[in-house]
Amino acid sequence: MSTAATRAWDKSLVLTAITDLAAIVAFVAIGRGSHDEAFTIAGFSRTLWPFLVGAVIGWALGFLINWVQDGGKRDVIATWRPMRIFPDGVVIWVSTVVLGMLLRASSSQGTATSFLIVATISTAVLLLGWRLAVAITLRARSGRVGS
Repeated sequence: MSTAATRAWDKSLVLTAITDLAAIVAFVAIGRGSHDEAFTIAGFSRTLWPFLVGAVIGWALGFLINWVQDGGKRDVIATWRPMRIFPDGVVIWVSTVVLGMLLRASSSQGTATSFLIVATISTAVLLLGWRLAVAITLRARSGRVGS
């Protein structure tokens, strides 16, 4: 991969990670706010960490899936695209919810069925929604290039 392509890929990777982080922080902030929970760093962090760990593991799983699918033939760093909705975005989303809920349960935090449903839908909208918006925007721009 050329130096310019590497820099563009690195920038895309960092922006994707920051956007996912912002989506998870927004999910936690909205959720805590909707329950009138007082804002404290400790309370916010306690709610955030299980979902954040789930997302980080989802990123690692997405990378691993790409590496296994490639069979180690190419530089996976050059071909992995966590900005894609599928499979990477879906893996990150599912990992965020499933592992987040398991970690919440293991740390004696609530995992009521209603919360599981709301968390699943909300994180899908936040983690997959921005990817969909980017995909639509890029597709629209590429359609205009040839016009």
